[in-house]
Amino acid sequence: MKEISRRRFLAGAAMTAAAGVAYPIFGQATRHKSPFRVAVISDEISQDFDHACSVISKEFELQWVELRGMWGKNLQALSDTELSQAEAILEKYSLQVTDIASPLFKVDWPGAPRSKFSPKNDSFNADFNFKQQQDVLERSIALAKRFKTNRVRCFDFWRLDDAKPYREAINAKLLETANTCGQQGVLLVIENEFECNTATGGEAAATLAGIQSPHFFLNWDAGNAVTAGELDAFPAAWDLLPKNRIGHCHCKNAVKDAEGKIHWAPVGTGYIDWTAQFKALAATGYREAVSLETHWRGAGTPEASTRISWQQMKQALQNSGTLT
Repeated sequence: MKEISRRRFLAGAAMTAAAGVAYPIFGQATRHKSPFRVAVISDEISQDFDHACSVISKEFELQWVELRGMWGKNLQALSDTELSQAEAILEKYSLQVTDIASPLFKVDWPGAPRSKFSPKNDSFNADFNFKQQQDVLERSIALAKRFKTNRVRCFDFWRLDDAKPYREAINAKLLETANTCGQQGVLLVIENEFECNTATGGEAAATLAGIQSPHFFLNWDAGNAVTAGELDAFPAAWDLLPKNRIGHCHCKNAVKDAEGKIHWAPVGTGYIDWTAQFKALAATGYREAVSLETHWRGAGTPEASTRISWQQMKQALQNSGTLT
């Protein structure tokens, strides 16, 4: 299949944005200024959505938030009343939504051996099987429109020891889903997740090459790539990625202990040089989200750990010249 040109991708993305809801511009009523949409996944701070939004807006002085879960529920499971409450909280703190961090396709691929990564319990309060994925997709698109964003995150199914026999069918499913999103004015962004078939930067480049759609982008997560064993996620794996197809970015870090096991770490410690990564993102003309997804819990609580990681992320942004 022919490569899609940068011009065609940019045109497709522009059409998708125009067909959907209005896409807000960073800098309207925010204290910090950045070419990026600097954000935090709210439930990395607290399941108390009001409290999380207060911290993000008043203490971190940001305007953007990424939505995954709140009040002990995945976003998919919230009632209309709870969604209305969330909308009121966002308005209260003048926060805008970067994307819907849905659990789409974080399931086993049907007909393949059960993945060793397939959880026995739910993941981030999201327990959906393959047959429910169409409902998850439709719900995610509706949530994106409700919260005035044009991006929905997905995954590449729980990781198989050998995905090659299923790769063509998986790509076809992802392409179909991306085009469905595009028809609704939404972009589908696939996260490279260390427990899924697209885990590393190298695998992300291959997945993008195999799915040629102007509605299909990458949620680049260098920390996840490191956890998958790609210790040179930046800059080596980064250099493999088509920069015009990066539509979202998660910020976290990881280290290797004395026994060789990789663990989450605060943003300023680990294999990823985030100052350099932010510079590289800015140099490509990237203007989308850089969203803190701490995962590290070394400070004892999600909130305390996220506060430490935010200070280090903030310093990296400032050192890279992308935050004032």
